[in-house]
Amino acid sequence: GAGRCDQPAGAVMTPYRPDALGIPVTGLPVLRDVIHERTGLIYDADRIDLLAERLAPLVIARGFRSFLDLFYLLKYDEGAAIDAWREVMDALSVPETYFWREIDQIRAIVDVVVPQLVADLRGAPLKIWSVPCASGEEPLTIAMMLDQAGWFSRAAIEIHASDASPAQVERARAARYRDRAFRALPASLRDRYFRQDGDAWVPEPALAARVSSWSVVNLMAPADVGAMATAPIIFCRNVFIYFSADRVRDVVARFAAAMPVPAYLCVAASESLLRVTTAFQLEEIGDAFVYVKR
Repeated sequence: GAGRCDQPAGAVMTPYRPDALGIPVTGLPVLRDVIHERTGLIYDADRIDLLAERLAPLVIARGFRSFLDLFYLLKYDEGAAIDAWREVMDALSVPETYFWREIDQIRAIVDVVVPQLVADLRGAPLKIWSVPCASGEEPLTIAMMLDQAGWFSRAAIEIHASDASPAQVERARAARYRDRAFRALPASLRDRYFRQDGDAWVPEPALAARVSSWSVVNLMAPADVGAMATAPIIFCRNVFIYFSADRVRDVVARFAAAMPVPAYLCVAASESLLRVTTAFQLEEIGDAFVYVKR
């Protein structure tokens, strides 16, 4: 899923309890609604406390007295809202990602789908889009798997990576990973594709170069999505669990409108689109399930 960012400048690194900080919850429901409208993220009654906790540092850092002040800024102050929305996306992004995650699906794409698409494209580049890419583990995993199969010497393949959080995209570009990110990656592959640099691991230049672009993309913004979703393979994993059903439907419809035929949409094992779309059919490919547009 999309990665969690560092705390905003000026915020102290402690758990935030808005009531303990004297921040009234005034405006929290309308703030929640404008965030859902803009980002697709949904915070129901069970999760609204989490929303307050994540956004309290922004309220404090900007010198505001309530969540209502942040709502007014996001909703009505067009100039200042650009930076504020970036801060909101950074604060709400979720950190959980690692190399080789749900690898069976990536292996199925590389072993079964890529050969078919490369043959059909007849020399034109094969585009793969990873969104949300968080701090970069998924697109680099895709690149490792393609390299293991020898594809980069046989075909023009572009991997594009995007996330709604600018802080996460910057972390992905910086590409410094701690041991925890490698917990599912075989040590032999870590040693082949990464080198140690101080207390972190960094990808070898040849691996880093396999990712053609890093960009900030809001899945709720048609212009952002349209430019990238022409790829015949999209990995969009572990984000729809945070979206409302309506917003999932909107995003999948944008994908369906832009993707060619055939096209392959990879979501996480915990996510289902069966009630969301008829444009993609769930198919078993290799040892994994993928949504296919035919």
